[in-house]
Amino acid sequence: MSEDNNYTPPKVWEWDAQNGGQWSKTNRPIAGATHEKVLPKGEHPLQLHSLATPNGQKVTIMLEELLALGKSGAEYDAYPISIGEGDQFGSGFVEINPNSKIPAMVDHSTPSPTRLFESGAILLYLAEKFGEFLPKDANDRPECLSWLFWQMGSAPYLGGGFGHFYKYAPFPIEYCIDRFTMETKRQLDVLDKHLENNQYMCGDEYTIADIAIWPWYGQVVLNVVYEAAEFLDAQSYTHLNRWANEIAKRPAVVRGKMVNRSWGPEDEQLPERHSASDFDTKKT
Repeated sequence: MSEDNNYTPPKVWEWDAQNGGQWSKTNRPIAGATHEKVLPKGEHPLQLHSLATPNGQKVTIMLEELLALGKSGAEYDAYPISIGEGDQFGSGFVEINPNSKIPAMVDHSTPSPTRLFESGAILLYLAEKFGEFLPKDANDRPECLSWLFWQMGSAPYLGGGFGHFYKYAPFPIEYCIDRFTMETKRQLDVLDKHLENNQYMCGDEYTIADIAIWPWYGQVVLNVVYEAAEFLDAQSYTHLNRWANEIAKRPAVVRGKMVNRSWGPEDEQLPERHSASDFDTKKT
């Protein structure tokens, strides 16, 4: 990495394992397992291996919402994957997700175990499996799926773009911060304008679109993710803030945020989750 404005890319790029700041030990240009590691397995059919990042929270919030509706088949075991330590490159995890990203899940209730990776795919799978949080009206379903895939396509600009260069890069790069801040604010404006006339992302119905978008964009405007709300003038997005605060109060969202979390206030951490009783001593 260079601070030189006259930097010219080499003819053939070569990987410098020490380059990249905080994540230099885990970011690499090759796929596959780096070590043998068998994943633990609990008693429930749904086995989740994840971390309480926004992408991980999507799935735990979804599972807690399903359980709140009485869907007992959504009971799950959740085991932490420490991405800082490279757990995502263990052989057991790579078998579930060859892309080595959290979250990853296995459904053992099917005739043969069903592996699932990519948070949006997991949300859609669970919505279809349990018949919840996905509009049943054929006219409304495309809107929900459009916003779900909007999140999957847009969030990398927020996370890997803005979040990385604003919060985690080894040193600030003005062009990168300006470029991704502009795109992040454009996305916030997209949401704010849409939510001016809609209670949730798909009208009056709370769906997987909300569950996918809130952990990223909701927590950005609430100053939870990247602690950049002031920098982004997040309070100016009044309709987005209304939506973000409303969802933040849902009991299932409060619980889902805790799962696979091992940092922050102790009463907001639940590194492993195996039953509803695990939350008994937590703020829910």
